[in-house]
Amino acid sequence: MTTDKNQNYSADSIQALEGMEHVRKRPSMYIGDVGVRGLHHLVYEVVDNSIDEAMAGHCNKIDVIINEDDSISVEDDGRGIPVGIHQKEGVSALEVVMTKIGAGGKFDKDSYKVSGGLHGVGVSVVNALSDHLTAVVYRDGKTWQQEYERGKAMYPVKETGKADKTGTLVTFKPDLSIFKDVEKYNYETLANRMRELSFLNKGIRVSLTDKRKKVEGEYVTESFYSEHGLKEFISFLDENREPLIPEVISIEGEKNNVPVEIAMVYNSSYNENIHSYVNNINTHEGGTHLSGFRRGLTSTLKKYADSSGLLDKIKFEISGDDFREGLTAIISVKVAEPQFEGQTKTKLGNKEVSSAVSQAVSEMLQNYLEEHPNEAKIIVDKVVLAAQARHAARKAREMVQRKTVMGGGGLPGKLSDCSEQDPSLCEIFLVEGDSAGGTAKQGRDRNFQAILPLRGKILNVEKAMQHKVFENQEIINIYTALGVTVGTEEDSKALNLEKLRYHKIVIMCDADVDGSHISTLILTFFFRYMKELIENGHIYIATPPLYMVKKASKKEYAWSDEARDKLLDDFGTGSSVQRYKGLGEMNAIQLWETTMNPESRTFRKVTIDTPVEADRVFTMLMGDEVPPRRDFIERNATYANIDA
Repeated sequence: MTTDKNQNYSADSIQALEGMEHVRKRPSMYIGDVGVRGLHHLVYEVVDNSIDEAMAGHCNKIDVIINEDDSISVEDDGRGIPVGIHQKEGVSALEVVMTKIGAGGKFDKDSYKVSGGLHGVGVSVVNALSDHLTAVVYRDGKTWQQEYERGKAMYPVKETGKADKTGTLVTFKPDLSIFKDVEKYNYETLANRMRELSFLNKGIRVSLTDKRKKVEGEYVTESFYSEHGLKEFISFLDENREPLIPEVISIEGEKNNVPVEIAMVYNSSYNENIHSYVNNINTHEGGTHLSGFRRGLTSTLKKYADSSGLLDKIKFEISGDDFREGLTAIISVKVAEPQFEGQTKTKLGNKEVSSAVSQAVSEMLQNYLEEHPNEAKIIVDKVVLAAQARHAARKAREMVQRKTVMGGGGLPGKLSDCSEQDPSLCEIFLVEGDSAGGTAKQGRDRNFQAILPLRGKILNVEKAMQHKVFENQEIINIYTALGVTVGTEEDSKALNLEKLRYHKIVIMCDADVDGSHISTLILTFFFRYMKELIENGHIYIATPPLYMVKKASKKEYAWSDEARDKLLDDFGTGSSVQRYKGLGEMNAIQLWETTMNPESRTFRKVTIDTPVEADRVFTMLMGDEVPPRRDFIERNATYANIDA
């Protein structure tokens, strides 16, 4: 995982793999998209270089700054990018790193045995997509600098002074001709990733400062540091859950030449929360390391439970799902040459990693169970309860299955379907209540828009056992209308997405506190039981207006208090305001033109940028612990008292 600190890291350690002429023309090929996610990905690419230095044992501190103009500065105390002349390219190695796609020490195994990132595109892509970038290197007692405009060097690397430290400072301003729809960085998004990196790389201090905002005269800043790594990560994740055992179970070591770090704990919830990482990248599609973890966990726990006689009274088979209910776990592996698969290239394919992780889990659990018999019994009792609930859920699931389109049971009676047969052209609106549902049915385009009214607030799945979820009529109606299967004994939440009847699933609730709560309940259900729909971009939230401002025959809609006030000023004396507390207060024409018409509506697509943080927030908002929920709402809900 680390290299010899005396290893020669020089200009010729840098290998240029290919040109970067296509980056500006096709940026999405390199950073995923040119929206919010892509903009933040630029920061992650630069920070990844510093993390690589840290993993190689040469960096302890990384500072990230959001500057007043929304440019970003990233500084580390590593060795500094080499500045000598690159033998093959004939220019400074710094210029090679900054202007050649795929160039960097991470492709030279003598410099970095393990590196972060998925494709090694590196800081050169950030340079190409930046209006301006400045690189400053502190190395060999000197300071070196080079500036670039849209990826092209403005002058050769030059010495600018002496230096009493080592490291690299990169400052870049994203090119707004590429990132047209999003210009500003989100502090919380960056903070979540920096916190995550500090947990995954213990002993490294990562700070984030926002110079756009001051609190009591000081810039907003946070410092992230973890002494115990994944153990602290688990404690952070589970701070809003009730633990079943008093300590986090963990292991760190190397198996079959694969560095493996694992931490896990059981809690009283009914959800399985396993997060896997490869070289600091969250592999939300799983892969061989996740399958190895599951195999090692199941076989070791089952063997212990059988040998201790704790399963003697059980008359049915225990499944893998049962061993993972109420489990929060993190698997982090470092792989020299990771092979990624899956739709978003975040599924690990290296076969050798599976056995390495499985061995590590088995060793960790065997030791823990033997040394903690009381806690071992608590875990097995939890498994038995999960198995009993699963058998109860099987009947409920089969009932749902029979009512799906696949089962031939027909569609829910309240569903007003559309006539279009191509799912990619169809959309369904999940609407709060029969009244709003009736208005939506009148206002929709019945060719491609379906309406499913939901009665009241659906079940809070965060606090419900699985069989209760599958017995809930509103949830049954959602499954049945969408046409997807519920899952199998092996994976009770797996979906058959080939049968999905609508590719746009729109949550349309009132613009008030109750409506927001219902939206959150529905989102919690999708996150816990139909996460693939979110990951594949099928879930949206409609945004009905809050106000209509009218004067004589002239009218316009407002989606915020600020927009309402501006319209009132524009319309002048004699104008009036109608506040829409519910969708039912609009007539069909108003609902169509503001919220449902593809030509004029605004939808918010639901995405999962940080799966770990999403898991934590859903637990906090929908779980049993009140104080953290209250604190979160006070900090984030701008309109929390709108109907008070």
